[in-house]
Amino acid sequence: MSEETDLQSAKVVAIVGGGLGGALCACFFAKHDIQVHLFELRPDIRTQKVVKGRSINMALSRRGRDALAYVDCETTIVNNGIAMRARMIHDLDCTKHSIPYGTRPDHEILSIDRRVLNELLLTEASRRPNINIHFQHKFVGWDEDNKIASFDDASGNRVEFRADAVIGYDGCHSAVRTAMMKTDAINVAQEYFDTHYMEFCISPQSKQFAMEPNYLHIWPRHQFMLIALPNQDMSFTTTLFLPISIFRKLKTADDVLNFFGQYFPDAVSFIGTKEIVETFFSSKPQPLISTKCEPHATYRGDMLLMGDAAHSMAPFYAQGMNSAFEDCIVLFDKLRENDFDLPKAFASYNDARVCDTHAIVDLSMYNHREMTHLVTLRSFHWRKKIDNFLYRLFPHWWIPLYTMVTFTRIPYHQCMALRQRQDRTLQIARRIGYTLVGFLVARRFVWNTIKPFVVQFIADEVLPRLEIKK
Repeated sequence: MSEETDLQSAKVVAIVGGGLGGALCACFFAKHDIQVHLFELRPDIRTQKVVKGRSINMALSRRGRDALAYVDCETTIVNNGIAMRARMIHDLDCTKHSIPYGTRPDHEILSIDRRVLNELLLTEASRRPNINIHFQHKFVGWDEDNKIASFDDASGNRVEFRADAVIGYDGCHSAVRTAMMKTDAINVAQEYFDTHYMEFCISPQSKQFAMEPNYLHIWPRHQFMLIALPNQDMSFTTTLFLPISIFRKLKTADDVLNFFGQYFPDAVSFIGTKEIVETFFSSKPQPLISTKCEPHATYRGDMLLMGDAAHSMAPFYAQGMNSAFEDCIVLFDKLRENDFDLPKAFASYNDARVCDTHAIVDLSMYNHREMTHLVTLRSFHWRKKIDNFLYRLFPHWWIPLYTMVTFTRIPYHQCMALRQRQDRTLQIARRIGYTLVGFLVARRFVWNTIKPFVVQFIADEVLPRLEIKK
């Protein structure tokens, strides 16, 4: 074992949050022979029949897959998901049309159940000898002087662990972020959306998928929408995104069924009236929240926020998990650049990542408007055709926004900047086009206006003079 490896194995990192990002981050550290304590507030979900918390299906794309590949578990995860190659738009009249995600066969995203994915990542972490997982441990605080992380265990006993650093992967209501704010000036902006969500299920019909499986199904209705993602058991996880004011107006079974019948008529046959009513009145609309914070690391470099603890977002770009996974890649790029000096690497990570996380939070809200409203407009489809045409002609110069975000590792803030450049280019082209058309129309109008006078002048003045000369 090299001296460098000895130094790394002497380090101990405490990761708070055993969800998707935390479990993956633990595997990253373990790959580099760093000891990890992974703490999770909940019991081990692998032993639970019912798991509380969010259950919106995950959509895995390039950024997330690259992170999984780093710790050699991409294939395992991909084998437990279903590829989605396009959006399937369901119109009010029950007609359908698809919108491909990209122009290449590999431009697809993977639908996978959140619980299945979390269990797979926890199992992967459990296999690593230098990862210790502690379930039902609530983070209490961090003694920065003595490098002690305190927790309350399942019995309510206070337990302490020595660590060189604490990483918060503990969600939008992060306890680690709260502890950081007691010692450092952390700017935090959180926004709850008027849109809430509720989940339904489309069960298999005759042991087959009720709809085409390799699509993200969307019922866009301008202010709200219904979506459905396929599962390996041939069901669809179906999510209604609706302003809370409309949720509150639906008070009876007739109200709910009339609403679904008016806006999602074909979905009623897929879900079933009984399932719709039972689910609606046994569930509670869940809120959506976005979080931006800065900095992500303490000035001492012993605490770091990652994933939803640093940048929670609405699920409309399907980048919450993917960005949380990409956080791991960026962090370990900085760790290698700084010879695994944690404080230096945390500071470098913060400098590189904050602008990107702010950008993807904003992009996620933009995609909400695209999914609910823009996909119903002809102008959206024309823009997509123009983007794809230019992408085929100039693949390194013109990349559609969705392709940049979902199928590349281009930093999020650069994706926004490139899209703005594309918008300006098309605006200039449009103005030039309008100017040329205007010039041609004006030239024709002027010619048609003066033509009689020119003809008359030639007949009266030019032709007689030519005759005289003869």
